[in-house]
Amino acid sequence: MAAVGAHRPGPLKQQNKAHKGGKHSGSSQRRAGGRVPVKAQPRRRLRDLNRVDRRHQALQLRRQRKEAVLAEKRSLGSRDGPPHLVVVVVLHSRAATHDTLRLLQSHDSALVRVDEGRAGGFALLCTRLKQRWRFVPAQAGDLHAVLDLAKVADSLLFLLDPVDGWDSAGEHCLSCLFAQGLPSYALAVPGGTDLPPKKRIDARKKLSKSIEKRFPEAKLFPLNTEQESSLLLRHLSSQKQRHLAFRDRRSHLLAHAAEFVPSQDSELVGTLKVSGFVRGQTLNVNSLVHIVGHGDFQVSQVDAPPDPFSLNPHVVKGQKRSQDMEVQDDSGNGADEMEEDVKVLMKADPSKQESLQSEVVPDPMEGEQTWPTEEELQEAEDSLKANRRVVKVPKGTSKYQAAWIVDDGEEGSEKDDDDDAEDDDMDDDLMEEAVSQEGESSEEEAGEEESETMTVSECLRDDQYDEKMEEDEQMLERYKQERMDEMFPDEVDTPRDVPARVRFQKYRGLKSFRTSPWDPKENLPRDYARIFQFQDFSRTRKNLFRQIEKEETEGASVGWYVTLHVCNVPVSVMESFKEGKPLILFSLLPHEQKMSVLNFLVRRHPGNSEPVRAKEELIFHCGFRRFRASPLFSQHTSADKHKLERFLRPDAALVVTVYAPITFPPASVLLFKQRSNGMHDLIATGSLLSVDPDRIVIKRLVLSGHPFKIFTKTAVVRYMFFNREDVMWFKPVELRTKWGRRGHIKEPLGTHGHMKCHFDGQLKSQDTVLLNLYKRVFPKWTYDPHVPEPVPWVRSESALPEREVEME
Repeated sequence: MAAVGAHRPGPLKQQNKAHKGGKHSGSSQRRAGGRVPVKAQPRRRLRDLNRVDRRHQALQLRRQRKEAVLAEKRSLGSRDGPPHLVVVVVLHSRAATHDTLRLLQSHDSALVRVDEGRAGGFALLCTRLKQRWRFVPAQAGDLHAVLDLAKVADSLLFLLDPVDGWDSAGEHCLSCLFAQGLPSYALAVPGGTDLPPKKRIDARKKLSKSIEKRFPEAKLFPLNTEQESSLLLRHLSSQKQRHLAFRDRRSHLLAHAAEFVPSQDSELVGTLKVSGFVRGQTLNVNSLVHIVGHGDFQVSQVDAPPDPFSLNPHVVKGQKRSQDMEVQDDSGNGADEMEEDVKVLMKADPSKQESLQSEVVPDPMEGEQTWPTEEELQEAEDSLKANRRVVKVPKGTSKYQAAWIVDDGEEGSEKDDDDDAEDDDMDDDLMEEAVSQEGESSEEEAGEEESETMTVSECLRDDQYDEKMEEDEQMLERYKQERMDEMFPDEVDTPRDVPARVRFQKYRGLKSFRTSPWDPKENLPRDYARIFQFQDFSRTRKNLFRQIEKEETEGASVGWYVTLHVCNVPVSVMESFKEGKPLILFSLLPHEQKMSVLNFLVRRHPGNSEPVRAKEELIFHCGFRRFRASPLFSQHTSADKHKLERFLRPDAALVVTVYAPITFPPASVLLFKQRSNGMHDLIATGSLLSVDPDRIVIKRLVLSGHPFKIFTKTAVVRYMFFNREDVMWFKPVELRTKWGRRGHIKEPLGTHGHMKCHFDGQLKSQDTVLLNLYKRVFPKWTYDPHVPEPVPWVRSESALPEREVEME
């Protein structure tokens, strides 16, 4: 029995925390007693692997990757894979191409098949090594051909001069190839045996030093004997293959033979039968194909003709006979015999075939199909009552006639609106306001010079010289505009003849360029109704690439020799192939034929210093496409709004925005500018950033004024506006100065544009008052898939006399 007077604890008794022993793994395993939970957790089980199991797992993954790389290397050039495609690129005018190809053809135990499609091309079949190569020489001076062949080549073979290495044209070609993406390559030096032995060693040392800058890990291969050619072939077949991401995810094909069958309606359009080896990915007959330089097309049928470069000696004669018949387009009997051996692999399914639709056809009546509500009708009636005016009319005038009588003030405002529309179109030609006076004076001076020259000069050389002087004057004007934009960024002069509130009515003021909101769907142009847009572009891209890697596509596998029947192809494609230009086909991923807004991140090429203004026509090499467009330049920032740049800056990376077909990154991009003589200059290089029509590019205009009278924190500013109404119109916009002061307009003074402004500190007399205005801009729809052929690059022959002196 407990005592009556026992002690009981009060509310202030110390209470210790209970021991939490069930959170670490040891106690939970002991408490579980070997029981297994009902729901399995595979992700957690992977994390709970012990150290030995993790080591085994990493070893297995490493072996799988190594086996995949070895299988890819073994399949290239083997019986089951496509021939090893080697593109021969000459980097100097003195490098001997024909002697090099003749040495490569003289390989022992190898069978040579001359490629009828391209001049100088041939296939090398070595049954002893079970390897086959196809050598395609790139046409010297044709930059488009070199870039197109490098997109599909397994290896590039650069031919160098033993003394100088490469000339100016070779340097330009290397710059473009490095910017586009370089596959595996090898450096060969043919010739040099005519030099004395001592000078030969010095020339090789000098060449090795110059090569280290461009190719730090490359090895030079002399190419003068058959033994050296066999060493070069062994190096080409055993070197590590470099991957270009934009071609590995798409099936591509270099045409070995082609045949054009005109349609019944017109001889200018027909079916093009292209034969070649499938590379990259499996080719699906229902997907679209892009012929580089010509456009997108549909495929109706895929055939399987005999392999012309087979390593099996038992069928060489039959294959050679069928190959000769492919080349002879005019012989009807040969075509009939060839069709007997051709098997049809697959035909296109109209229900699964991709459409060629590239643009949305906008409905002009869309958004106008709804009937107004009662609230909207009441608002419209109230606005009409508010807008009623009193007009003096002649006696006896009806209400209908009085409605057409316009006051003088209204007539002027309508005229100003029309002028503003014209001025806003002219405003797209950047910086014209800032240098208008200088431009007029320079045009007057140029006109005087032309008139004097026409009266005095009578020979053709003077006329040609005057044409060059006109180009120099235009270039000088561009340099002046670029200089003015650097010294006074975005500053324009307020017009005297047009009110500022009318001239800049499409602009707005922002409290903060970084944080102020701007709706990306506001006031879109009519061209935005023609483009396609993704709800989430990055997610679509990830799902598409994951599907390519995991799922198997039905179609022609990699390494098969097939014939594609491409529909509705113009006859110009066949004519260019007959001229010796490469015919390259790329299969398109879903949506890649549709138009959208593409953004490229580029940087100015250091070898080009001429000014490039926004909205100038440039030539784009984007992945496997090339086209012409007039882009916008904008800053590359992480904000939601991006400031427009009027010129391509040499010291910063910029974003280039154009209307173009959708392309899934990664893809390299090269920007060229065409000279007046037809040559293409490389001005910028970069990569595809995104496909995003909602990227907001903001154009900024800066109106400047001068402080006339300065008080403590108040100043009278003039020369920013020239009438009282403009001051009242722009009163809500915040002011700033070049020396960091901020303020606002208090009230206008007089009728000539003077205004009283209040700032957060006292101004200096040499300071300048600025007012920022902003407007969203959009690119122009100038997309053109047809790019003119460039004039061959002028080669420098400065090293030629030195070599002649040394030989003497």
